Amino acid sequence: MIVNKVEICGVNTAKLPVISSGKMREMFERMQNGETGVREQLIQGNLRLVLSVIQRFNNRGEYVDDLFQVGCIGLMKAIDNFDLSQNVKFSTYAVPMIIGEIRRYLRDNNPIRVSRSMRDVAYKALQIRDTLVNRLSREPSINEIAQELQIPREEIIFAMDAIQEPISLFEPIYHDGGDPIFVMDQISDEKHQDFNWVEAVAIRDALRKLTEREKHILTLRFFEGKTQMEVAEEIGISQAQVSRLEKAALNHMKKHM
Repeated sequence: MIVNKVEICGVNTAKLPVISSGKMREMFERMQNGETGVREQLIQGNLRLVLSVIQRFNNRGEYVDDLFQVGCIGLMKAIDNFDLSQNVKFSTYAVPMIIGEIRRYLRDNNPIRVSRSMRDVAYKALQIRDTLVNRLSREPSINEIAQELQIPREEIIFAMDAIQEPISLFEPIYHDGGDPIFVMDQISDEKHQDFNWVEAVAIRDALRKLTEREKHILTLRFFEGKTQMEVAEEIGISQAQVSRLEKAALNHMKKHM
């Protein structure tokens, strides 16, 4: 039998153990009663949980090994703080802890400078959020977080926005059976009147080589500043088709320039 071996931080993920819920509870009871060695078994038995979480951050440009190590820190914190008296599955409790640890790591490595006071407000809000999630078993509102911190909700919103990781314009949003749709494809251009390059002879000649449909799409996109979704609605095709036709038209123009 062929085993798909993938190693992260020297760990063969194909051989990671799986622990049943009943066995997990028994092991937590043994650990909390002071039995040595059980904590390590719990960590090893829940590494698949870390792997499932870090898949959400695949497009952040971070090394998988780094995210895995940070996720393991979140896992260990979850194991050390798990309360058996709360009738919840360990995974339900651990996943937000792992996600929170990874998000903190990504924020700390954010290339955009944020003032310390604003960063402190954001961190406090995230800590209160985690506390309220455990208490309420749901995602708290901004108003609930603001009430706990005794801070105006606007200040919390500004702080949370400030620490968000920037997104590339070339970040893929989704695939529709063909070319991916990127963030930049969803952005309207309100300064299309400044496109002086359309006066260039080479571009005018290249435009003449296009079909009427291709010209129409490029006109709507780059001269009228419409998004691909708006173009798709106007001419009655899918956004994925607009994306493919747009790319094909631009490539066709390049060949004639």
